[in-house]
Amino acid sequence: MKITFLETSDLHGYIYPTDYSNKKDLPLGAAKAFAKLKEQREQADGPVIMIENGDFIQGSPLSYYLAKEHNTSQELSNLINLMDYDVQIIGNHEFNYGMDYLNEFINHCHAPILAANILNEKGQPYFGKAYEIIEKQGIEIAILGLTTQYVPHWENPETLKGLTFESVVETAKKYIPILKQQADIIVVSYHGGFEKDLATGNATEALTGENEGYQLLQEVDGIDALFTGHQHRIIATKVNGIPVVQPGYRGSHIGEIQLTVEKTNNTVTITESSARIHSLDKVEADSQIISAIEPAESALEDWLDQQLGTVEGDMRIIDPMQARLKEHPYIEFIHHVQQFASGVKISGTALFNNEGKGFDQSITMRDIITNYIYPNTLAVIKITGKELRAALEQTANYLAVQDGEIIFNPDYIHPKPQYYNYDMYEGIDYTIDMKQPSGQRITELLFENQPITDDQELEVVTNHYRAIGGGNYHMFHVDKIIKEIQVDMTELIADYLKKHPVIKAEVDHNFRVVL
Repeated sequence: MKITFLETSDLHGYIYPTDYSNKKDLPLGAAKAFAKLKEQREQADGPVIMIENGDFIQGSPLSYYLAKEHNTSQELSNLINLMDYDVQIIGNHEFNYGMDYLNEFINHCHAPILAANILNEKGQPYFGKAYEIIEKQGIEIAILGLTTQYVPHWENPETLKGLTFESVVETAKKYIPILKQQADIIVVSYHGGFEKDLATGNATEALTGENEGYQLLQEVDGIDALFTGHQHRIIATKVNGIPVVQPGYRGSHIGEIQLTVEKTNNTVTITESSARIHSLDKVEADSQIISAIEPAESALEDWLDQQLGTVEGDMRIIDPMQARLKEHPYIEFIHHVQQFASGVKISGTALFNNEGKGFDQSITMRDIITNYIYPNTLAVIKITGKELRAALEQTANYLAVQDGEIIFNPDYIHPKPQYYNYDMYEGIDYTIDMKQPSGQRITELLFENQPITDDQELEVVTNHYRAIGGGNYHMFHVDKIIKEIQVDMTELIADYLKKHPVIKAEVDHNFRVVL
């Protein structure tokens, strides 16, 4: 008998096949993903199990609109119910809009929610279930749900009060022996990725525990199939004979693992396995999903096109890399918003990806959301000059020199782009000299025209993710936060434009990157 497992992961609230930049029929989104899932299910030779691997309710203009304007997640829970998954996993971005929003979503979902390593104060799975056992034609199949343990490094501690996130490796070691007593096949669905190259075993990132997929495959016996996500990679392979998939981002692909099993007496044997990835190219969107979300999408389009301000000058991003090397008016504008909202002179921010286009002459809500893609709030940290210099040295490591040109360090593009971890600052003057060795590249560092000393105390406004040390900026920490602005940055930008409806595209060239 063949058992087919189908996975989506990291849909991030994309339902229509659009990226909201007025491209309307892209190979992405839940409507096309569901059409592909149905096609694969109909073609399968044997039973099918469908897995949603997390990061479903946050990440798109639609999900933002539903959270901030409708104040309810029920449209998304209705959609995920229509997609008829067998199990759902909690992703790290599920927590972004707070526990009340997440719990409302979960309470309306029909499929079991699995999160074995997210524990309550009694040490039990917070969301109720660690695993689900599904019977198909006399075969018992256990699915263990796991979530990256790194969530507390990104979220406000108050949001996660009463929750403990344990290592997925240690959790799997605990549960899989239990599952072996109850099931014939053991599948792990992990909202996380791989910290090492799957072929060589060489580390591909700092070994923080954010991604533990490689260690999971090396140290935990008894896994028959592994579904992953979080890194937005496209993977279909085998490691130690175990089929592994990861299906990209925004529903761009469907992951499939197929196991061929034989049952003799009471013993089940996997005789063959395969891992595949299916693109959504040339897939027509499912009409049922489109119809279900159409009222919200229609209202969203009107909301996105409301004009909020105008630009004097040019605030378009033509070359993202140049916008990181030489101060850009859009980045300067974001700094002004952060300084205005916080009352702090020093601001840090990043150009999160290479897709943002900056602002045209007319600024709409669509422009704001498609440029500032994360639901960040702001925090003010009090740090020393030494800590600020350390942060700048770390951000300089995201640059590299190749053939006499400064480029974004390839180590931080593959396997996962980390453009969001390269910070630019306003309110200080500094120089990054790429001729110098790592750790000695900040050759100038001034505040109010005076050199910053190691013991000098400074207040800096940045997004909350960075303020608590996100991106492995260990010189920052939640204990250093002295003020929080509990308003989403997108709202802060819109509010700023209401007070300043005409903004100038200007820069003060306070930082330099030289070679």
